[in-house]
Amino acid sequence: MLPLTKRSKSLLAAALLAALAGCGTADTGAEPQGGAREEAAAHPAVTKGAAPPGLPGMPPVLDPKDVYAADRPNNLSPVVKNFPSRVYVPNTNSNTVSVIDPATYQVIETIPVGIQPQHVVPSWDMKTLWVNNNRGHTLTPINPATGVAGDPVEVHDPYNLYFTPNGRYAVVMASLDRELVFRDPHTMERRKTVPVSCYGVNHADFSADGRYFVVSCEFSGELLKVDTEKMEVVGQQKLPFEGAMPQDVKISPDGKTFYIADMMAHGMWVLDGDKFTTPSLLPTGKGCHGLYISRDSKEMYVPNRGEGSISVFDFARNKLTKKWWLPDGGSPDMGGVSADGKVLWLSGRYDSEVYAIDTTTGRQLARIPVGSGPHGLAVYPQPGRYSLGHTGIFR
Repeated sequence: MLPLTKRSKSLLAAALLAALAGCGTADTGAEPQGGAREEAAAHPAVTKGAAPPGLPGMPPVLDPKDVYAADRPNNLSPVVKNFPSRVYVPNTNSNTVSVIDPATYQVIETIPVGIQPQHVVPSWDMKTLWVNNNRGHTLTPINPATGVAGDPVEVHDPYNLYFTPNGRYAVVMASLDRELVFRDPHTMERRKTVPVSCYGVNHADFSADGRYFVVSCEFSGELLKVDTEKMEVVGQQKLPFEGAMPQDVKISPDGKTFYIADMMAHGMWVLDGDKFTTPSLLPTGKGCHGLYISRDSKEMYVPNRGEGSISVFDFARNKLTKKWWLPDGGSPDMGGVSADGKVLWLSGRYDSEVYAIDTTTGRQLARIPVGSGPHGLAVYPQPGRYSLGHTGIFR
């Protein structure tokens, strides 16, 4: 998220942009170019029992009891298995992406990108990494096979980026524009614009069947529920906490519960997505920010940016079981888990560094200097059949 010292400025900018925003536009988009969808759907999909009917065109759910069943350690798809293992770190204040070799914990390259890169996002077909240059109003594509950046694509206010589970659309979280913009997942041409009445749309996750997704609105402390196929907001609620500031969103392995990190409520909101009733708050630590699932789907890692810690939530026991503290403090923010599941990688938002943390012991393995304002880093490649976006949500 934006540094706290700039928050009031961001709120004002959001209000001004909202006043200028016109009515939503829509046009009927053709299906995306063929190969990507067919490739992921061709993955082995042995279903364990009856899976819920999914969004049309979505690859079948592998296990109705675990939406992350395809994300097991080193279960790399044929699309990504030969990509070099790297950690891509967008530096919002330096306008660069630092590339880390996880084997050596060294920065091996620095890639110039657009203004204020926020997240590095794997495409639905997993062939491209998109750098979200929020204030530069562009997306910079990086080829993960070569590490080479391509020509930027003009996209207005791309704070974050997601993909519908059937691969039909990219969904741009246009935070200050107060819009959800559905685009072609390859060309990024606009297909439908959905204006929203909340402020600061930024993170999301999809239901197990892919038919809806839950969106956090950072600056107004609200949640949205969006019908994926209709591309319409079907639910909206204000969080029951004065000054709430929701961040990352993640669904439980069994698909029954959404968790929403809140950096001002200092915990996770626990939400029944189907009913979309008022959620309850589970305190984790100061500045609760990101949410990352372990490779065995048993735990969730929760970085608390305001206190330099990571809480560990056990799904089966439905409670926090551990808390890991970074030596010498820090500001753990966004990131992801290594392909083998052994290392949690997090950006140090206010400390110009990246942390590598042992997921068995919680021990800090490395503290790596990078550019200024590191944010939504992507560990790549990762297991899974297709990407839903953000820094890597794989199914």
